[in-house]
Amino acid sequence: MPRTNFKELLDAGVHFGHLKRKWNPAMAPYIFMERNGIHIIDLEKTVLKIDEAASAMKHIARSGKKILFVATKKQAKEIVSEKVKAVNMPYVTERWPGGMLTNFPTIRKAVKKMSSIDKMATDGTFMNLSKRERLQVARQRAKLEKTLGSIIDLTRLPSALFIVDVSKEHIAVSEAKRLGIPVFAMVDTNSDPSDIEFPIPANDDASKSISLIVGILCQAIEEGLNDRKLEKDKEPQQKDKKIIRKELETKDIPAAIIEAIVEEDEEDDLDSDDDVSSDADDDDDNTKSVDETEEEL
Repeated sequence: MPRTNFKELLDAGVHFGHLKRKWNPAMAPYIFMERNGIHIIDLEKTVLKIDEAASAMKHIARSGKKILFVATKKQAKEIVSEKVKAVNMPYVTERWPGGMLTNFPTIRKAVKKMSSIDKMATDGTFMNLSKRERLQVARQRAKLEKTLGSIIDLTRLPSALFIVDVSKEHIAVSEAKRLGIPVFAMVDTNSDPSDIEFPIPANDDASKSISLIVGILCQAIEEGLNDRKLEKDKEPQQKDKKIIRKELETKDIPAAIIEAIVEEDEEDDLDSDDDVSSDADDDDDNTKSVDETEEEL
């Protein structure tokens, strides 16, 4: 079943492209028609691309990897930060720091600087500084928090990027391409989708359009995280079955009976799993990896 429909996309204004004179010819396959000098996006293709991107994102989240969301334009900042924070994924809504992917160790060193400043505040070192030095350190901490605070848990390169407006975020796209990181993106009629592995033809200027598509993709990520959580909960049960089988084998019980007992246990577990899956809540996988951070940006 599609994750969205033609009417939802239409109501959100996803179909509105840019002026005909500003179009990128590479977007021709995704353009339905031109009206009053404005290109109209083919929403049927948008639905297919959203489903394809959501499925891939769900798989990435299920594997426990990170997707970095990039949206520095005014209309998208608040929307992306609110929705992405709910699924514990990193995001960049301020200026894209050049070399964030290609020079990732340096970015991690800047994050380490944030941690060291926080440690100074807790162990009393901060109070030993002069008033001027404290002010300088506080300003430095605030600047780092604004730029890098949303990626503090990104301890290694992300497995994928999601970008709103590839024309504006062309540096992020080029860095991802250089490192072979797949890119998901909302691509408007004035953009080039050739470097995007998962392009979603859509209006990347309207807040309703951005909110709808980002919301659908975050929902897919949440489903992947929940599936991962359920799989982790099942792992101890699978180990217990192996232990039960070994214990039965040491008691000189015929192999056929051992097999029957284990099969019966497995059927009981399947029944209980069905009950668990029907009652499972939508809590996010809040497990966060901890890694070393290094020197200042």
